[in-house]
Amino acid sequence: MIFNEFIYERPNYLEVKNKIEHCMKRMDKCTDGQSLYKIFQEIDQLEKETESNETICSIRHSIDTKDPFYETENDYLNEWMPEIQNLFNDAYTKFVEHPCLPEIRFKIPETFFMAKAMDDKCFNEKILEELKEENRWMTMYQNTIASAQVPFQNGIYTLSELSKWMNDIDRTIRKEATLAYWNWFSDNESVLGDIFDHLVKVRTKMAKKMGYTDYVEFGYYRMHRFDYTWKDIESYRREILKDVVPVAEKLYGFQKRRLAVQDVYAWDEKIEFPDGNPVPKYNAQQMVERAKKMYHELDPDIGSFFDYLTENQLMDLVSKPNKASGGYCTYIPTYKAPFIFANFNGTSSDVDTLTHEAGHAYQVYKSQNIIPNTCIWPTYESCEIHSMSMEFLTYPWMPLFFDRDSDKFYYKHMADAVKFLPYGALIDHFQHVIYQNPEWNHTQRMHAYRKLEKMYLPYKNYDEIPILENGGWWLRQLHVFMDPFYYIDYTLAQVCAFQMFIRSEKNDPDVMRDYKHICEIGGTKTFTAILEEAGLRNPMDPGCLHEVMQAIRHWIVQRT
Repeated sequence: MIFNEFIYERPNYLEVKNKIEHCMKRMDKCTDGQSLYKIFQEIDQLEKETESNETICSIRHSIDTKDPFYETENDYLNEWMPEIQNLFNDAYTKFVEHPCLPEIRFKIPETFFMAKAMDDKCFNEKILEELKEENRWMTMYQNTIASAQVPFQNGIYTLSELSKWMNDIDRTIRKEATLAYWNWFSDNESVLGDIFDHLVKVRTKMAKKMGYTDYVEFGYYRMHRFDYTWKDIESYRREILKDVVPVAEKLYGFQKRRLAVQDVYAWDEKIEFPDGNPVPKYNAQQMVERAKKMYHELDPDIGSFFDYLTENQLMDLVSKPNKASGGYCTYIPTYKAPFIFANFNGTSSDVDTLTHEAGHAYQVYKSQNIIPNTCIWPTYESCEIHSMSMEFLTYPWMPLFFDRDSDKFYYKHMADAVKFLPYGALIDHFQHVIYQNPEWNHTQRMHAYRKLEKMYLPYKNYDEIPILENGGWWLRQLHVFMDPFYYIDYTLAQVCAFQMFIRSEKNDPDVMRDYKHICEIGGTKTFTAILEEAGLRNPMDPGCLHEVMQAIRHWIVQRT
C-alpha cells in the first residue's frame, strides 16, 4: 500500500480513555504474569494505532502546511495528544507497579523501565496545559519558516530553495542570495524571537511545576539521557574546543587559500572549491534510481529495504512552497512503514539527506517487531549513529551521483562533518545557558549566542549581515525551537560515525555486520551498551575524540 492510501483517523480521546480504563480494570483482577503481558500488548497496540494517526497527520501537514484539513487536525492533536499521553502514562504506571510483573519482566527490554522512570520525573497531568501551549508555539515556528517567500532576482523562493543560489559559483550571486536569506530573518526577527520567548517560558514553567529549579535537568529526563548528565556533556564540549576547533580553523584556512580570498565571509562559507561545489548530476527521481543500485550493492538486505521504500512511495523529497523546512525520518507503526521527508534543492546536501535519512529508516525497519513500540527507536544520540554512519558507508558509490566530482564531494563532506562538531557543541551550550537564564530577553539571548559563537567558531566573518553579527544565526536552527537539547546528539553520533568510517577504510570485515546489528537491536539498549555492541568507543571517554580526530585530520591532509 502506498503512503497516499494510508488511512488517517482522528484519535478520539474518549475512545482511547475507555479502552485504557478497561485494560487497567483487567489489570486489577490479573493474577498471573501471562495475562498481565497480554494486557500490556493490548495497550502497546493501542498506542501504536494512536501514534500512527498522529504521525500520518504530522507528515501530511509538513508536506503542505497550508492544507486546511491537516492544519485543523494538527491543531486538534496539539491539544489532545498530551491528554492521551497522560492516559498511557497512567496505564504503564499501573503495569510497572503490578505484583505479577516479576514473572514477565524478562520479556521486556530494560530500557522500557528506565524510560518510564524518567517519564515519571518529567510528565504529569499538572503540566498538560503547558504541553499543549508548547505544541502551539512549535507549530507556529514551523509554519512561519514554511511560509517564507523570499524575493531574489526575478523569482520568489522558499528558504530551502534559496540554498541553491547561496552555493552558486558566482560570488556575486551567492552573496546576493545570502543577503536575501538573512534579510528575511531580519525582517521576521521579532516574530521568531517572540515565539522562542514563549517556548522558553512555558518549558521553564513545566520544570518548576515538576519541582525543578530550571528546565535543564527536566529536559535531560525528557530526552531519556540514560548514561550521562549535563556535566558529562560539559566536559565533552571542552574536548571539542581543544581537539576539534583548531582542526576546523585550519580547514577554513585551506578554504581561504583555495578560493583566493582575504577572508571567508558568510557567503563563502559553503563554497569549498573555486570552480564550485560538487552537485548531483541527476534529478530527484534519477537519484532515487541510482540509490537503489547503491543499496543493493552495499548489502542485499538494505537493497530490499530501499525497494520497499520506493515501491510504497514512502519518501517526499523535493522542496516546494508551504512545505515545512528540514528533513527527517519518522515511522508509522501500524503500517510498519518508515517515511523520509526532505527538501532537495540541487546541492550535495540532497545526497547527504538521502543517505542519512535512509540510515534512520533502515534501523527502524529492522527493529519494527520489538515490543513495546516505545523501544523500536533508541535514544537520539544512538539513532544518529545509524544515519551518520550510512553517509560514510556509502562513500564508494558516490560516483553514481557526482560522476567526476566525487573526490570533491568526499573532501567537502568530511570537512563539513568536522566543522559541524564545534557548531553542534555551540548550539548545545547556547541552550544550556538559555534555560539556566529563562528571564533573559531576546537581546540578551542574541548577545549570549554571539559570545559563545566567537568561542566555538572564531573564524566566522559576518560583515554586511547585521543580524548575524548581533547573534542571530540560531533563529534558523529548527532544533532550538522544536527539540531542546537534541543537538549534541549529532556530534556524539558523528564521532561514532567517524569510527565506522575509519574501520571501513581499513577494510574491517565486521563493520557492516556491526552496523546492521545495532540497527536490529533498536532501542533495547542504552547508548553506551549500543557502542559496546558495535565495537565503538564512547566519544565522551577521555582521549577518544583526540584519537579519532588524529585519523580524520590525516585523511584530510592527504587530500588538501
